[in-house]
Amino acid sequence: MPNDLNNGMVSIIMPSYNTGKYIADTIESVLAQTYKNWELIIVDDCSTDDTNEVVNKFKYDDRIKYLKNDHNSGAAVSRNKALREAKGKWIAFLDSDDLWLPHKLMWQLKFMKKHDYHFSYTNYCEIDEDGVETGVLVTGPKRITKTDMFNYCWPGCLTVMYDREYVGLIQILDIKKNNDYAMWLKVCQKADCYLLNKCLAKYRKGRKGSVSSHSVKTMVGWHYKLFHEAECQGVMKSMFNTCRNMIFGLYKKKRYVKLVAKK
Repeated sequence: MPNDLNNGMVSIIMPSYNTGKYIADTIESVLAQTYKNWELIIVDDCSTDDTNEVVNKFKYDDRIKYLKNDHNSGAAVSRNKALREAKGKWIAFLDSDDLWLPHKLMWQLKFMKKHDYHFSYTNYCEIDEDGVETGVLVTGPKRITKTDMFNYCWPGCLTVMYDREYVGLIQILDIKKNNDYAMWLKVCQKADCYLLNKCLAKYRKGRKGSVSSHSVKTMVGWHYKLFHEAECQGVMKSMFNTCRNMIFGLYKKKRYVKLVAKK
């Protein structure tokens, strides 16, 4: 993609908490991007492991900003803080235990600029706790409208990018889980979300404490809180949207989660 400067800076939002075991590889996947006009904003939520020591090894690159919360506050507060600090035209998200492929930013920006899209996501593959590909590829609908986004949280957080100049500053309620979904619901008020049908990221599934390691009952409760608290919906509407999410979640597993050959 010609002239990174003319295509705008990408602000990469990365909350972190006790991911010292993984975050070096995550940062390296950002440094390896073929698109170079980016800033990485890491907000650490009072980690008690060696995250601080690991991140400090990357201080040599002034594109990496390392911020810390005063007290443990959760990913929503961390993402909000990073978004307030962001200077880029484009906003992208990468959790501190996930990975990007080297052409992720370049191809996604090219896709968005070519079609004049303001909100997009890509496919991703799953890896286990040790970084080994599981053979699972996750994709989604070609276009997600506001109604579609209420149906289900289709995009993987690590694949999302939106145009900050078009969408504006997004800040979400301090909910402990599903805060990325709360963000997409807000962005979809301004722009539909489009799929770049390429696998450009790797999602680490099954790590202790991650969303994917919790029970269905626990996740149902989180969905209800999202609609009731973050979206300020009444009890009945929140219950309806939670049930709708469960139905479309089953549909996603059947339609958009695929087994492919391991590399």
